[in-house]
Amino acid sequence: MGWLSKAFRLLLISLSTMALSVSGIGANWGSQATHPLPPETVVGLLRDNQFQKVKLFDADYDSLRALGKSGIEVMVGIPNDMLASLATSVKAAEKWVSKNVSSHITTNNVNIRYVAVGNEPFLETYNGSFLRTTFPALQNIQSALIKAGLSNQVKVTVPLNADVYESSTGLPSGGDFRADIHELMLAIVKFLSNNGAPFTVNIYPFISLYTDSNFPVEYAFFDGNASPLNDGGTIYYNMFDANHDTLVWALQKNGFGNLPIIVGEIGWPTDGDQNANREYAQRFNQGFMAQISGGKGTPMRPGPIDAYLFSLIDEDAKSIQPGNFERHWGIFTFDGLAKYRLNLGTTNSGALIPARNVHYLERKWCVMKSSARLDDPDVAPSVSYACGLADCTSLGYLTSCGNLDARGNVSYALNSYYQQNNQLDRACKFPNISTIVKTDPSVETCTFKIMIQPYYGSAERRVGCIQKTWGLVVGLVLFLCRIL
Repeated sequence: MGWLSKAFRLLLISLSTMALSVSGIGANWGSQATHPLPPETVVGLLRDNQFQKVKLFDADYDSLRALGKSGIEVMVGIPNDMLASLATSVKAAEKWVSKNVSSHITTNNVNIRYVAVGNEPFLETYNGSFLRTTFPALQNIQSALIKAGLSNQVKVTVPLNADVYESSTGLPSGGDFRADIHELMLAIVKFLSNNGAPFTVNIYPFISLYTDSNFPVEYAFFDGNASPLNDGGTIYYNMFDANHDTLVWALQKNGFGNLPIIVGEIGWPTDGDQNANREYAQRFNQGFMAQISGGKGTPMRPGPIDAYLFSLIDEDAKSIQPGNFERHWGIFTFDGLAKYRLNLGTTNSGALIPARNVHYLERKWCVMKSSARLDDPDVAPSVSYACGLADCTSLGYLTSCGNLDARGNVSYALNSYYQQNNQLDRACKFPNISTIVKTDPSVETCTFKIMIQPYYGSAERRVGCIQKTWGLVVGLVLFLCRIL
């Protein structure tokens, strides 16, 4: 009977893997924007473009409610700053699951399939801040799902950066988990395996190109133009395959070769760096889509790949500590316009459908007065203030607004602040410098934005927006008092 029992266990593993291999492409829907599109508009955008899955970074009520009855499969996220409380209290985990999973499934018919516990919590740049809380939080959320009777329907996972594994040989076959977190990773992997849950990894060839000037550019793409990597007869033509299979080898070496893998984030930014442009982004994302839509997989994991593009829409309030490109990952602009053609492997034939019924503010811009002088002592602090509170990441070498002259740079900064503050008159009151115009100052590739009308949503969101707007107004008043 031993062989029969073993065969049965293998069948269960196979069925579990099949159940987690969902066809279709997903998208990451981030919320770090000063003027987010209404959730109903974003869900319409997802449905119009036939996205079957969406990954959220938190449990925003309005977003989850809008996803109700959409049929879209949802991965709901728990931010890193919540891990400590969930790790130390099973009751807190049960309360979170009840509020953010159970109620949405039963009341709003939201198709929640995964809970993402944390977001890249083991990044080396975090200096171990979440090493002690991630696994206990994962365990407590799983216990809460079991108590709620949802553990068969909803699986836990931890979206991890690809830096949790490494290769001792520089080849995929040398892959293993990072030495400093090896035991912790094995504990998490074993826990995921025992609960029929997937390993989620974020893979970014762009970051390798951004951080290493010697990185071979062609190896980031899927065209087969790069010098291939030979790993004992297995040939790798692009970085994604090699990186993904380094993880497969790490899992296999530690006895978990059949654990399902989800690619939680993959994409290419369109601005904020010399290699972040629409041409490269289209080339990368279309190459990736062509590979996974054909069910090709990777050399070590042939077959369908479960993946979420990063990201759906640009987020102008994201931290730029990693780089200015962080605010430009979307395949759609902040207002839901397609940046380039992209065939998602459905029926769109490459023509992405823009967001519907988007409402803009008035067609007017805040720019530098023609009579103002660049050597005016108020110019530099005004630009510094505007860029410090708004978004100037499109200014710089080989970026979309890198073609502006000095006056254009000043105007772009002032307008960014003005639009972010909903075109309030007082947001264009930089002394002796600014004026409001109704002629579009956009130049070639550089677009001077007109912001969309603010979305306030639930009472909680409305309070947050009012507090933020008031804080910006007070800040501007103090700034003007300082320089006048």
